[in-house]
Order: sequence, then C-alpha cells, then structure tokens
Amino acid sequence: MKDYQGYFIDLDGTTYKGKKRIPAAARFIKRLQERQKNVLFVTNNSTRTPEFVAENLRNNHNINVTSKNIYTTALATADYLSSVAPAMSKIYVVGESGLKQALQKNGFILTDDNPAYVVVGLDTDVTYDKLEKAVLLIRNGAIFIGTNADSNLPNERGMVPGAGSIIKLVEYATQQQPIMIGKPESIIMKMALKKVRLPKEKVIMVGDNYHTDIQAAINVGMDNLLVYTGLSRPTEVVKETVQPTFTVESLDEWQI
Repeated sequence: MKDYQGYFIDLDGTTYKGKKRIPAAARFIKRLQERQKNVLFVTNNSTRTPEFVAENLRNNHNINVTSKNIYTTALATADYLSSVAPAMSKIYVVGESGLKQALQKNGFILTDDNPAYVVVGLDTDVTYDKLEKAVLLIRNGAIFIGTNADSNLPNERGMVPGAGSIIKLVEYATQQQPIMIGKPESIIMKMALKKVRLPKEKVIMVGDNYHTDIQAAINVGMDNLLVYTGLSRPTEVVKETVQPTFTVESLDEWQI
C-alpha cells in the first residue's frame, strides 16, 4: 500500500451523519494527525465558512482541526475564478454567506450590475427575483458557474433540495450548461491539490458516496477509499465499471 502524504476527506456520511457522530472517523483523523499526514476536508457544501465547519467538527464531533483543514466548494469556486478572471471582476451570486465571503476575500465585487460571472450555489433563502436576475444576466452574456451538482442533501426532515436543483432551474431557463466546480468534477480536486502542494499520486480521497467523492477522484486520476458508512452500498458499487481503489466498512479498518 502506498504511503499517502495527503488525505482528502468528505464530511457528511464519512465524518459524521448530520448531527450524529461517527466515532471511527474521529479515531481515523487522530491517527492521521499522529502520523503528521496532511488532512483536508473536501466538501460540496458552499453555505458555511471554513471557520464554522472547523468549529462544528471540534465542538460536536471530537475532531480537532482548524479552518486551514477545510476546503469547501465556496473556496474552490473562488480559487477557480481567481485563476481565470481578472482581479476585481464583478460577480452576481445566488448563494449564502460562505460562498459570498470566499469570493469577496479573493477580491471579487459582488453585484448585479453587469457582472462578468453568475455563480449559483445552495441558497435556502432563494427567491424568484434572485433566479430571475441570474437567468437574465446569463442570457445577456455572463459566464455561468455552478458550485456543485448535488440534487439533494440530507437533514432531519429527509432529502431536501440541494444546490444542483437550483442550478438545474437556471440551466433550463438559460439553455446554458454551467461550469461545475464541486465533486464529482475535477476542478475542486485540482484546486485542493494546489492548496496542499502535493502531487495526486501522494493523496487519497476518502468518502462515502461513489457518485461524488469516488468519481471525483477517478476523474482526476487519484486513488480513493470508499467507506460504507453513508450513501453508497456494496451491492450498488459492484455494478460500477470503474471500481474504487479501496473499500472498507469502517475507517477503523484502514491501515495508515
């Protein structure tokens, strides 16, 4: 087995289940830290700041990390745009504080006044007015960016609409496909690799969802570890053409 120097780790379903702890995940992270591995939580959630995510892991899941260990689709979107857009570019955003703060920290101007880009992510306060502006701006020439394609996300009420559902509405109304940032696309993985300054051969992606976490790793040519504590089931995964590099029932099984 390779001596991986970096671990990209999913959150919901891998590290915790909503508000419920996964004790094996906390033990796994502690073992990685003891061996001085580079740990980066790579999540499709664009609504929260890295500081909020790290605080949640510390206070509610017994995982001692800081904001430097968190990489969200908000950060990946901001980093991607910084790599392709001029400084101080104008952006219209349908999204929440995590996404807006990430873009502002990278020097972008958030406005609906003739923006060069329209970024659409999860927005639990989305309105027809916000969507109308996004559609009209894209139809007038703004470049369409989507944070992630998740159709649903789990909460205590069930599988509620995710960012992908909002993005699909805008896509249908504009007849334009967005540039997608989050898993399973390769952009977030490439941005995360730049952040940790490691080659993909030295990093493994750990997740519970074959169609996002594992597919993202496959798309960028990275080894991966599927843990059966969340969404994907062995009976489903065995049917996939490309199999995960490794699978475990619990992260306690993984030898570091």
